Amino acid sequence: MATEPLQGPRIARRDVLRAAPALALALLRPLPATADESLPRRHGVAMHGEPALPPGFDRLPYARADAPKGGRLSNAWLGGFDTLNPYAYKGAPAQGLKGFVYESLLARNYDEPFALYGLVAETVELPDDRDFIVFHIDPRARFSDGEPVGADDVLFTFELLREHGHPAFRSNYRRVRNATVIDDRSVRFDLPPEDRELAMILGLMPVLASHATDAGRFEETTFTPLVGTGPYAVSAVDPGRSIAYRRDPNYWGRDLPVNRGLNNFDEIRYDYYRDANAMFEAFKRGLVDVRIEADPVRWTTGYDFPAVRRGEIALESFKSGLPWGMNAFVFNTRKPIFSDVRVREALGFLFDYEWVDRNMFGGATVRTQSYYEGSELSSHGRPADARERELLARFPEVVRQDILEGSWSAPSGDGSGRDRDQLRKALDLLAAAGWSLKNGELVHESDGTPFRFEIMVSTKEDERLSLAFARGLERVGARAAVRLADSIQAFRRLQTYDFDMIVYNWVSSLSPGTEQKKYWSAAAADTPGERNYMGVREPAVDAMIDALLAARERADFVSAVRALDRVLLSGFYVVPLFHVKEQWIARWKTIRHPDVTPLYGPVLETWWRTTSPAGTDG
Repeated sequence: MATEPLQGPRIARRDVLRAAPALALALLRPLPATADESLPRRHGVAMHGEPALPPGFDRLPYARADAPKGGRLSNAWLGGFDTLNPYAYKGAPAQGLKGFVYESLLARNYDEPFALYGLVAETVELPDDRDFIVFHIDPRARFSDGEPVGADDVLFTFELLREHGHPAFRSNYRRVRNATVIDDRSVRFDLPPEDRELAMILGLMPVLASHATDAGRFEETTFTPLVGTGPYAVSAVDPGRSIAYRRDPNYWGRDLPVNRGLNNFDEIRYDYYRDANAMFEAFKRGLVDVRIEADPVRWTTGYDFPAVRRGEIALESFKSGLPWGMNAFVFNTRKPIFSDVRVREALGFLFDYEWVDRNMFGGATVRTQSYYEGSELSSHGRPADARERELLARFPEVVRQDILEGSWSAPSGDGSGRDRDQLRKALDLLAAAGWSLKNGELVHESDGTPFRFEIMVSTKEDERLSLAFARGLERVGARAAVRLADSIQAFRRLQTYDFDMIVYNWVSSLSPGTEQKKYWSAAAADTPGERNYMGVREPAVDAMIDALLAARERADFVSAVRALDRVLLSGFYVVPLFHVKEQWIARWKTIRHPDVTPLYGPVLETWWRTTSPAGTDG
């Protein structure tokens, strides 16, 4: 279905109030006369310390200012989509909408742990205690329909997402004490004490057009895009199968420092595939320009095909400074079968990582041992420091002694798939939890209930991995059925925590913050749409998250994150899997990138297409 750059029906301000009474409260608040004139206007802000880039910087350090413009970038994505609104709860949104169509108030620099610079908001005011933030809108900022961006649009978006957005927005924005328009281009948000990241989160808020957004229908799925301020507009949609974006020649922000050398393609397209092998074949045929490879076996053995041998495709490995995060089999502890920590720990002994790594991944992976693996935030191999022990002192016995001392590691077998020592440890723990092996089946001693559950996966790769785990579980008489669900069905079941076990990867950053509440807090455990898939309800977790959010100094922040890591590891909420040491990317050589790779790894927005013969990038 081809479309023009669409927008929602225009509605008057009085219609907004009628459609969404909660918005009326914001729009009718009295307006203060001025902002705080004693504070300087900042060009950027950082989570800890000062931003690295000075006022008047020319470009982001990893962007090439003179990067060529033009051509198309064709991408592939696994699964499907059923909405063009990425900010509502319902539906699986299409890729690319955030950033291409909808911009945030401030833009990230991916060469710093967490720093934001002027975009839709040209400058900000932010006191040291961060009890409020004022955004000053760039007078040049325009929506894709040409209308100017005003303070009312920012306030409208805030209230809309707070009342009708995805739960992630609702939980964040409801912590704001007050939101007020100062003048046509300035908005002030009053913030709670000891929540230093909330100002940064607001900086990443999108800005939607109040004159072109139907607030009453915002929560419905739709194939009509909202009106944003971004560099691209949706140009074609084939529902569930493909989406294309066309660069806006009148984009207001093309000359901003944060955009110089970015958004280089005239058109960006995403084609969706139901099968990972079909997606790989499309890349081999030239239907896809860039492929991020996650399969170690495919990377080491699957790229010996004619285009690679002819030198038309480049195979590159990139290093980043990011933590690897936690990739794991995830227990849903809401289910009675997984409510006992001894059961969860026992099943971890039945996953033979060494066998899986050798036989399925060619020895190319590394076992994950921490929720913040590969960074200074990881507790693995480090004894708790004085600050960590101080934070954890209120919660005696929550953290196991070996994890507190940094000596714990995920179970390591002999690689045979039949390690008797690991089997004995698992059976001992299961027996202590009331489970025993009778006639080849694991049953509960109280009522004879068999130990059976389902592992839900959405890719063939995860299905293969889960089947290997299920074979290991059979050694103690546990039965795990592996269920392959399509991406939309899996997404919906995740939203409502309708599963026993899943394979999931929590991606981490160098500055974990409020999103940790969405992952692990007790509140998120009871809120559909959050990512506390394990159902963690542990007061020590909530306290460690509060500590990391309140930290002003990097050292205190690192200690709080490590303490959180130890609490999560001690709960055995997951069976850790593995990661690779580098990011693998294959690209047709007509696609080029700058020489500099930022801290976060490759940023595809800085890449471009060339028609010149293959040569050196840069």
